[in-house]
Order: sequence, then C-alpha cells, then structure tokens
Amino acid sequence: MTSSPLQIALSHHRAWTSKDLAAAMAYVADDVVLDAPAGRLTGIEAYRQFLRPFAEQFLVRAELIAAFGDETTALIMYDTETIPAASAPAAECVTIRAGKIVHNRFVFDRLPFEEFRRRQAAGEAPRLP
Repeated sequence: MTSSPLQIALSHHRAWTSKDLAAAMAYVADDVVLDAPAGRLTGIEAYRQFLRPFAEQFLVRAELIAAFGDETTALIMYDTETIPAASAPAAECVTIRAGKIVHNRFVFDRLPFEEFRRRQAAGEAPRLP
C-alpha cells in the first residue's frame, strides 16, 4: 500500500536526483528541520544549500533500494553514484505534515567523501564517472 507521505518522499527524491532542485523544494516546508551527519539545519534555505552541491555537482545517478511509508512518515534507502565515489549509500526518514516534508533524518556513508577529500589534498585527480 502506498501512503501519501511515501509519494511525497519519492517525488522529492526523484526531483533532486534528476537535478531539479526547484521541483524538489516544492515538497519541503519553509520551517523544515534536517538532521544530517554534520548536524542540524533549520529552514528551507539551509536545506537547499545542503542539497544543492551534492545534487548539482557530485551526483551521477541514484538507485532506489527500498521505500516504505505510513500516515505521517516515509523511509527511503538508495545508493548514489557520485564523482567522489562509485557507491555512496544513504537513507532518509521524513516526516510529512500538510503535504510537505517538515523533518528529514538523513544518513549516509561519509567515508567515500572523506577519502575523496584526502585524495584531493594529496593532489590526485578525481575519479570520473
């Protein structure tokens, strides 16, 4: 059974993984709270600034692994291919209110990105998709 929160989460995911941030942000509340590995961000502009570099500069493609939802929450897990890493798995647990994402608990494997930064600091060329 597909829930409205699940449809919203999937639509948001499809939009940003297609590099359409304007469409992705249409699913996000102005006062959204994002809990990510680097800490908590509050507000739609902070959310957009968090997502923009990844979606527009690093993302090559994303593959959905699983998606579940209920009346208020959706959980999606996916793997991304990025310029820094061939595989960068992530998951988002979003809370929906009034048709918008109001809270996103976003987790991802930071190791591939730390290794990328280390290679850059050492002067190595980036991995190209």
